[in-house]
Amino acid sequence: MKILITGSAGFIAGYLVEEMLNRGHIVYGIDNYSKYGRVVKSYDHHPNYHFVEGDAKDIGLMKDIIEDCDQVIALAAIIGGISMFHEYAYDLLAENERITASTFDAAIWAFKKKHLKKINVISSSMVFECVDHFPTEEGDQLKYPSPLSTYGFQKLATEYFAKGAWEQYQLPYTIIRPFNCIGVGEKRAVSDKVILSGNVNLAMSHVVPDLVQKIVKGQNPLHILGNGSQIRHYTYGGDLAEGIRICLESEKGYNEDFNLSTSVSTTVLELAELIWRKVNGPLLFRYISDPPFKYDVGKRVPSVEKAKQLLGFEAKTSLSDALDEIIPWVKEQIENGGI
Repeated sequence: MKILITGSAGFIAGYLVEEMLNRGHIVYGIDNYSKYGRVVKSYDHHPNYHFVEGDAKDIGLMKDIIEDCDQVIALAAIIGGISMFHEYAYDLLAENERITASTFDAAIWAFKKKHLKKINVISSSMVFECVDHFPTEEGDQLKYPSPLSTYGFQKLATEYFAKGAWEQYQLPYTIIRPFNCIGVGEKRAVSDKVILSGNVNLAMSHVVPDLVQKIVKGQNPLHILGNGSQIRHYTYGGDLAEGIRICLESEKGYNEDFNLSTSVSTTVLELAELIWRKVNGPLLFRYISDPPFKYDVGKRVPSVEKAKQLLGFEAKTSLSDALDEIIPWVKEQIENGGI
């Protein structure tokens, strides 16, 4: 299968491109390096990977790339930690809408004129920002108020793009909602504003790399955002990439939406202490609660039954095992100035 992945130089794409190539697919990637600057990936010279440096908002370029593809994964977007939700509230909405519209315009064209079979939309758990039903099921985003953050609202809009393209043009889709993807490759973005947490600059206001770097740098007591009771489902990037691949390959994914996540709930405080123990061993764990960001959702617990039943997908990597990969990588990035 020939697959176009937009935003192919990004964090999640680092796992996704490799997963697709390992399964024998031909991958076309497009990225303008706007987030991290130029990056080097292990698969850059793979014979089945064809990269184009360019902007996904360029419809002409998108048509040139997409015309030979069987499916597209719409991954390109301005994305970052919750600190971005108010710092770039307008850009998150406006720029991501332009990227989404361009991608769908090209996909609709390729579906009508060429042989594109489906578009796969990478949405976000933030579409459930105002939901208070747990575990949160697919469809609950339509039963509760719309997200309050412009980021969450725009991600919900991408799902309506998919439904609209199906209703008007019969372009098949799959909506994919990752939950708190963690792994290696998540560095400080070019546009990140420096924000102090105690005596340490936050990496991206993404909780795992930020906690790791603060603990590795010796912060004691550890500063955490909020009281630590926030609940998340930290899903390893390799597991998420597998789930996305299955969504593409399975006929059961057509015109469906899926929460892709680990089934294990973890509080921020539990996460912080786990990282602390891995880095500091028996040293007494101490922490200070700093004021949380405005859009720091208190509880995010997905239902994963639909993906399990229809796709046979389950995230298998434990948080502890994922951290055993992430912590050494963050240490290396600190030494190299990447974080």
